[in-house]
Amino acid sequence: MNVRRTPVAIFLTTILALGFSLGSIAAPSSAQASTASASVGQIGLHTAYKTLYQQGSSGLGVRKIQARLKERQIFKGRVTGTYGSKTAGAVKVFQRNQRLTVTGKVNQRTLDRLRSLTSTPTDAKLYNLDRRCLTGRVLCVDKTDRRMRYVRNGKIIRAMDARFGCSDTKTREGAFKIFKKSRNHVSSIYHTPMPYAMFFNGGQAVHYSSDFAARGYNGCSHGCANVRNKSSIAWVFDQVRIGDRVVVYWS
Repeated sequence: MNVRRTPVAIFLTTILALGFSLGSIAAPSSAQASTASASVGQIGLHTAYKTLYQQGSSGLGVRKIQARLKERQIFKGRVTGTYGSKTAGAVKVFQRNQRLTVTGKVNQRTLDRLRSLTSTPTDAKLYNLDRRCLTGRVLCVDKTDRRMRYVRNGKIIRAMDARFGCSDTKTREGAFKIFKKSRNHVSSIYHTPMPYAMFFNGGQAVHYSSDFAARGYNGCSHGCANVRNKSSIAWVFDQVRIGDRVVVYWS
């Protein structure tokens, strides 16, 4: 009697004839499985404990850590974006409070815990904006970090380096309003160009300075807030309106 074999039966017969077993094809050995599992575990541990930030680190990531630690009232002082001894000390306090390994360095476990206990830092917290810079349209001029920021409702739109008056012609601190704009202004006192001038207090203005662009902080102004990035200040000049505020402060 002839037996009609299906394609599956023919395939299994062929495999067995070649000396293979289904078990050897379907699953790895227990030793192989253990090795694979250990490798995955090691990768996870490596990721969790790898140092992301430590003393000497800098940048936006450090600013965010400092701002979050400040929210927890652990880190004191200005948010700088530089990971120094004060930041390391604050991280140690946080790790100790959270029963994490105390190293003063930030790994993924520390960062995840910090994020879970704090809110996402705003521009105001990351860059030490004066509270007077948080509403409306403001040229926020920080003498401490020597930066001028164009801010709308607390959001930094454009930031650039700034230089200020010499010791005998200091740039005045306070809250002011722009009362005059002059795209190609020339000083009537010093007869020097002041392109993109935005006057906020008497003869003091925010404006582009070719001297600042050339000499940097080796020089100083006659009281104005100088900017050395011409394209940035030109863009800001076109955005700013008469009556917009200028806040000059130390953070």
